[in-house]
Amino acid sequence: MAIEIKVPQLPESVADATLVTWHKQAGQTVTRDENLADLETDKVVLEVPAPVNGVLKELKIVAGTSVTSGQVLAVLEEGAGAAPSAAASSPAKPAAATPAAPKATAPTAPAANQGDKLAPSVRRMVEEKQLDPAKIPASGRDGRLTKGDVVEYLDQPAAKAAGGEKSAASKASAPVAGAAGRQDQRVPMTRLRARIAERLLEAQHTQAQLTTFNEIDLKSVMDVRAKYKEGFEKKHGVKLGFMSFFVKAAVEALKRFPLVNASIEGSDIVYHEYYDIGVAVSTDRGLMVPVLRDADLQSYADIEKNIGSFATKAREGKISLEDLTGGTFSITNGGTFGSLMSTPIVNPPQSAILGMHATKERPMVVNGQIEIRPMMYVALSYDHRIIDGREAVQFLVTIKDCLEDPARLLLGV
Repeated sequence: MAIEIKVPQLPESVADATLVTWHKQAGQTVTRDENLADLETDKVVLEVPAPVNGVLKELKIVAGTSVTSGQVLAVLEEGAGAAPSAAASSPAKPAAATPAAPKATAPTAPAANQGDKLAPSVRRMVEEKQLDPAKIPASGRDGRLTKGDVVEYLDQPAAKAAGGEKSAASKASAPVAGAAGRQDQRVPMTRLRARIAERLLEAQHTQAQLTTFNEIDLKSVMDVRAKYKEGFEKKHGVKLGFMSFFVKAAVEALKRFPLVNASIEGSDIVYHEYYDIGVAVSTDRGLMVPVLRDADLQSYADIEKNIGSFATKAREGKISLEDLTGGTFSITNGGTFGSLMSTPIVNPPQSAILGMHATKERPMVVNGQIEIRPMMYVALSYDHRIIDGREAVQFLVTIKDCLEDPARLLLGV
């Protein structure tokens, strides 16, 4: 029985999607729940699973095409016995395909098999460079190919000589400028990158954004972490990081200054009486901000586990739209990349975002004595239309106080 494979129902906020990659080609056998294709929206990558076992009879849409909810992508012939009958139903195929079959199928079979394990960013790189994933040594978990593996492979002399497995004809037709052979590569933005660019411009054009700074002595937090990290990990099965301290401090500050947790809707100010904290995660596809729901009710262990889970899902392209929806306040940590100071951009309709930065040892005056202390600059970017400088400064001071004396977080003082 022939079954139509359709675009799944897209969320209300998503009008269409782009068919990025087919993992299976017409004539190939598929199993139930196997991923057939990737659909990229402006927020997440969605998988299109096979509803039953069978043979992929026909592809209706080519990669790179925009599609909408319910649109037919392919036709699947149900049942394991569908392959022979499909071949038999094509009278012209045996005669024409017999001599060409080895050339057409031999090189692509390994890539199709390996392709099922590739993350979207790795798959995109492999396809752009026209590489065979089966020939690239994989160092990732469970034998998965990573972006670093592809980069390292391309850096090898053999790969460079092969030009990323491009044919000599394609090389000959490549545009070359000047004696040095310099050339440009033009690729379209992904939907996510285009959406990020759109939202950043929207934020700057629709909000009166301002940034205030402070610095935090993290010695007390580092001492607590060093003292309890082994017991914490043994009991909860997750490492005790710094982010959980910052999330807890942010929740405390948001409780004291509700305007920072509010948003503007038309001519109204909406005060949110819950604390859904977005935590920025950097991926190969761009910056994503999954949301910790009811962060005030989560323990330190819950926060660390959820952030770790979000990071893994985001980098594997498996994060859901629900994970990214909402949020009343955000935290971004440029310190993981070495940033010493920056002015983060607010994520509308939120009204503020906290920026963390690298921790550096600096000489500080403590009780009249100069001591070397682990210091971090923090930044709060905020919508000046509803948040005044007084609230912004006091908000950061509250976070500073909570982190320089972590007991405040336990006592709520």
